[in-house]
Amino acid sequence: MPTHGSLTKAGKVRGQTPKIQGKERLSPGSKVRNKNNFVKRFEKRRLPGQKKPERRLRR
Repeated sequence: MPTHGSLTKAGKVRGQTPKIQGKERLSPGSKVRNKNNFVKRFEKRRLPGQKKPERRLRR
């Protein structure tokens, strides 16, 4: 059964492409963002569009 090219050519294009550095992310990663959304929705039980509750001053 014929193959599509020989195994000696495997990875040829990837090896030829220049390595570029990844960009530094400005926003938090998806894992952090999902955790914050979970805390906001389920632990603090905030409804969509609801503002932050005001702090009550103790006297």
